Amino acid sequence: MDIKHIQLKSCGDERGSLIALEEKSNIPFEIKRVYYMFKTGEDVRRGFHAHKTLKQVAIAVRGSCKFLLDDGTEQITVTLDHPAQGLLIESFMWREMFDFSPDCVLMVLADQLYDEADYVRNYDQFIAQVQSGE
Repeated sequence: MDIKHIQLKSCGDERGSLIALEEKSNIPFEIKRVYYMFKTGEDVRRGFHAHKTLKQVAIAVRGSCKFLLDDGTEQITVTLDHPAQGLLIESFMWREMFDFSPDCVLMVLADQLYDEADYVRNYDQFIAQVQSGE
């Protein structure tokens, strides 16, 4: 499985740092939706779904968390722990987020608005769709 990290350019000086997120530049798609998670318990797992067409970039703007990514044939665990690194999550990729640090703020940029019909929330159904090529 080819996991794509996006290195984000950090600009700054003694006053602090700044990272600009620009669609179709350092974010490889048009940004239609942004959301973030915080105050997630360390023992909580989130996600448990894939998207049929949606693409996302996840950035731990504070703290850290882990992603389990699964393309139906291989699983890999990725740690996000730096605000200048994004994780590109392609469509039809099962994801679970876990091991959140107490201070974690996880921001996600998406190329589509929320659409419940785009979700695959059952892992067995996800695997069946991968195997059938749907």
